[in-house]
Amino acid sequence: MNLSTARSEKRAREVGIRKTVGSRRQQLITQFLSESILVVAIAMILSVFLTWISLPWFNEVAGKTMDFPWSQPGFWGLLGLFTLFTGILAGSYPAFYLSSFEPLRILKGITATGKSGAFPRKILVVLQFTVSIALIIGTIVVYKQIQHAKNRPVGYDREGLLQYFVIAEVGEKFDIIRHDLLDSEVVDEMSQSSSPTTGVWANQIGFDWDGKDPGSLPIFGTIACSHEFGESINWQILQGRDFSRDFSTDTLAFVLNEAAVSLTGIGDVIGKSMTWNDKRYQVIGVVKDMIMESPYTPVKPTIFFLDYDWASVYNIKLKSGIQLQSAMTTVKSVFDQHAPNSVTEFKFADDEYEAKFRAEERVGKLARVFAMLAILISCLGLFGLSAFVAEQRTRELGIRKVLGASVVNLWSLQSWNFLLLVICACFIASPIAWFILKQWLQTYEYHIELQSWIFLVSAMLAIFVTLFTVSFQSLKAALANPSKSLKAE
Repeated sequence: MNLSTARSEKRAREVGIRKTVGSRRQQLITQFLSESILVVAIAMILSVFLTWISLPWFNEVAGKTMDFPWSQPGFWGLLGLFTLFTGILAGSYPAFYLSSFEPLRILKGITATGKSGAFPRKILVVLQFTVSIALIIGTIVVYKQIQHAKNRPVGYDREGLLQYFVIAEVGEKFDIIRHDLLDSEVVDEMSQSSSPTTGVWANQIGFDWDGKDPGSLPIFGTIACSHEFGESINWQILQGRDFSRDFSTDTLAFVLNEAAVSLTGIGDVIGKSMTWNDKRYQVIGVVKDMIMESPYTPVKPTIFFLDYDWASVYNIKLKSGIQLQSAMTTVKSVFDQHAPNSVTEFKFADDEYEAKFRAEERVGKLARVFAMLAILISCLGLFGLSAFVAEQRTRELGIRKVLGASVVNLWSLQSWNFLLLVICACFIASPIAWFILKQWLQTYEYHIELQSWIFLVSAMLAIFVTLFTVSFQSLKAALANPSKSLKAE
C-alpha cells in the first residue's frame, strides 16, 4: 500500500486523463487491483522458488523434516486464494485512493488530501515497526538467556571427556580395558558410573538420617560409580575427601553434592550417617553442585556411592594437549580388541552438554531470521511512505530552500515525522515484548532478568534503521534544484 500510494503523484495525471476521456471509477479500481494481483502473483512464484531452495536450511534450523508439497492440489488451491486475497488487500487502498481523484484538481496539479490522507499509511508503519522492535527485543533476550545458562559453572571438567555407553560384551571388562587405556598414554583416567555426567538416570527415596522430619519423603538422584569417578571428571571436593581404594569402608560411603546437603538440613555433614535400603552409610565428602541435567533448573540433590554392578557408562578422560584424532583411534582400537563384534560409539560430554541448548538456540535463530524479515518489510514500507511524503512536499521544500533553508534543515524536517512514528512503535512494542518475554522466562527456573538496556538498544537500532532508510529520499528531495519544482508556479 505504501509503495503504491507513493507513486500516486506520477499516476495522478494518468487517472485525470482517463476520467476525462470517459473512464469510470469502477474501471480504474479494476485496473489498479489487477496490477496489484499481478505483482503479488509474480511474488508468489518467486516465493515458491525461494521456499523450495531454502527448505533444507530451514529444516536444519527448525529441527523439522518438511518437504515441499508439489503434488497436493489443496496446497496450490490455498496458495492461489491467499495470493488473490493479498493482492486485493494490498491494492485496495491505492485503488480507491487513486480512483477518487477529481480530474479538475489533478490536472491543476492539486493532489494533496490533507493530514488525514497519510494517517492509514502511518498506522501501517507503526504496526510494522512494532513487530520489528518486539522481535529485536526477543532476539536479544533469547541470546542473553542462552549465554546466561552457558556461562553457569558446570562443576566438573568437560574438556576431553568421552562417554561410552556400556554393552554386554564389555560389561565385565572394565578393569582390563582401563588398564590398557592407561598404558596407551592417551588417557588420564577412566571410571564407570550408572549415569553420564549429562544426566541423572535414577531417583530414589527411603533415605533416613538423624534429625530428619518423619513426615517428609525426600527424593535424591543416585549415581553408582567406581573409585575413579571423581578423578576422571575432575569434580570439586568442598568438604571431606573423595572415594579411595585405600579405605575398604568406602563401599558403605556417600559423597553428597551441595543440593543434597541442603536438603538434609545437616550443618556439618562430614562423618554423619545415613540409612538406605537397610544399610548404614557414612558421608565422607561434599562436592560442588554439577549441572548434570537442564542448565536452566536448580541442581538436583544427588548422592554418589560405590557400586560396580550398576555401571552403564564408561567415563574416559583424555590427556590434555593430545591430538584428538590420534587419541580416538587408540581408544577405539582398545575397545575393538575387547569387543570385536560390537559397534563402538563414543560421545563427548561437551557435545552432549551443548545439546541441552539446541531448543533455545533454535528459537534464537528463528527469531533472528524473522526479525530481519520484519525489519526489511518495515523499511520497504517506510521507504514508500518517505517517497510519498517527499513527492507531496516537493514545492514546499523548494520554497524553503529558496528562502535559505539548508540541506540539514530540510533533512531534519522530513526525518522528524518518521522518527515520531518509530518512537511511537517503541512505546507500543516494549510493554508487549516485556509481557511475552517475562512469561517465557518464567518457564526457566534459572533465567536472566529483563533489563532496561535491552529495550533501549532495540529502540536505538530501530531509530538508526529508520534514519538510514528515510535519509535516501529526504536528502534526494533536499538536494533537488528548486527551480524544477517551482518553474510552473
